[in-house]
Amino acid sequence: MADAGELPEYRLYDYDPNLPANVVFTVLFSIVTIGQFYFLIRKRTWYFLAFAIACLFEAVGYAARCVAVKEAPNFTLTPFLIQTLLILLAPALMAASIYMVLGRLIRLLGAQEYAIVRTNWLTKIFVVGDVLSFMTQSAGGGLMAQAKTPDAMKQAEGIVLGGLAIQIVFFGMFIVTTIIFHRRILKRPTERSLRVEGPWRQLILALYISSVLIMVRSIFRMIEFGAGKQSILMQKEVFLLALDGVLMFLVGVVFLWKFPGDVLVGYKEVWQTTDEETLGSRGEGIPMVAGGKTAYQGVRSGEHGRYSTSVR
Repeated sequence: MADAGELPEYRLYDYDPNLPANVVFTVLFSIVTIGQFYFLIRKRTWYFLAFAIACLFEAVGYAARCVAVKEAPNFTLTPFLIQTLLILLAPALMAASIYMVLGRLIRLLGAQEYAIVRTNWLTKIFVVGDVLSFMTQSAGGGLMAQAKTPDAMKQAEGIVLGGLAIQIVFFGMFIVTTIIFHRRILKRPTERSLRVEGPWRQLILALYISSVLIMVRSIFRMIEFGAGKQSILMQKEVFLLALDGVLMFLVGVVFLWKFPGDVLVGYKEVWQTTDEETLGSRGEGIPMVAGGKTAYQGVRSGEHGRYSTSVR
C-alpha cells in the first residue's frame, strides 16, 4: 500500500509512447542536425553552434523515447530523464542562436541607430535571459523526472513554469525589437542595406517564422505544466508531438532554407576603431556581398580608426 503523500502507482509516462511516431521524429531531427552541422562547418558560422546542438538534443531526446517504448510499462529513469531535459531545453538553445543572428544582421546593414537597444548590448541582454531560462528549466526538469510525491511534482512543475515564463518574456521582447527594427529600415533604408546583395529580407522572414513557432511551443509547454500531470495535455502523447516536436522541426527546416551564414557575410567591419557604431551609421566601409564573399570598399583612415579592403 502506498504511503500517504506518494503518487499511487506512479509511472514516469501517463501513456505508452508510440514507437513509429518517435522513430519518425528521431529520423527527421537527425536529418536536420546533419544539415545544420554541414552548413555550420562549411560556412564557419560558429555563432550558430548552439542551434545545431539544439537539433541534436531533439534527435537524442526522441531516440530516448524510442528506448522507453520497449520498457513499457516498467519505464526506467535514465531514458525518461534524457528525453525530458533535452526536448525541454533544445528551444532555449535555438533562441540563443536566433538572438545572435539579429545583432549581426543589424551590424551588417549599418542600422545600429534603428535598434531600440545598442547592438553591443542587444545580444548580451537576450542571451543572459535565455541562459537564466535554460538553467531554471534544467533544474525543474531534473526534479520533475525524479519526483515521487505530489508535492515534489508540483514544485518541479512550478520551477519549469518559471523558466518557461522567463523564456516567453524575453522572446516577446525580442519579437518586438525585431519588428521595430524591420519597420524602421523599411521606412528609411540605410546605404549599406541597399548595397548588400545577400537575401537579408528573407533572413528577417526566417526570424519571424521561427520566433512565432518557438513562442507557440513555449506557451503550450507552459499551459501543459501549469495544468499538471493529471491533465489531458500530459496524458496524450499527440499534444507533445504536434505542439513541440512538429514546431521545433519546422524551426530547424526554416534555418536550413535560409541559413544565416548565407547572408551574414562580413557582418564584422574590418577595421580598428574606438567607436564602431559611429562609423557604421556613416555607412563607411560598405560590404559588397556576392558569391559568398565580401569585398570591403573605401579605404579610410583617421581619428575613428582604419580598415582595409579585403575579400574573404
